[in-house]
Amino acid sequence: MAKSIKVRAKVKGETTVVKALISHAMETGQRKNKKTGKMIPAHFIQEVTCSHNGNDVLNADWGTAISKNPYLSFKFNGAKKGDTLKMSWVDNKGESDSVEAKIK
Repeated sequence: MAKSIKVRAKVKGETTVVKALISHAMETGQRKNKKTGKMIPAHFIQEVTCSHNGNDVLNADWGTAISKNPYLSFKFNGAKKGDTLKMSWVDNKGESDSVEAKIK
C-alpha cells in the first residue's frame, strides 16, 4: 500500500507534539451504494500504534465511528530532536501501513 500516513513531531520544551493525518476510507458497513443499492462493506482502521525509539507512546483501538481520513494529535514526554518516531495502523481487512519520521 502506498504511504498513507503523514506525520510531524516537534519538541516544545520537554513535551513532544505529534500530528498525523491518515488517508483511509473508513467505511462503517452501514452505507449503501447509491447506484447498486448494495451495502458497502466495512473497512476501517482497528489499531494505531506509535513508538519513540522502539518504546510505545500510543496504542489506540479504533472502530467504525472514526471519520474518513482521520487526523490524530497527541503529546508525550521524553523525546529530543533527531529521535525516531514510528507510526503504524492495521485495518479490519488486514491491510496496514507504517512510516518513520525524525523528531524536529
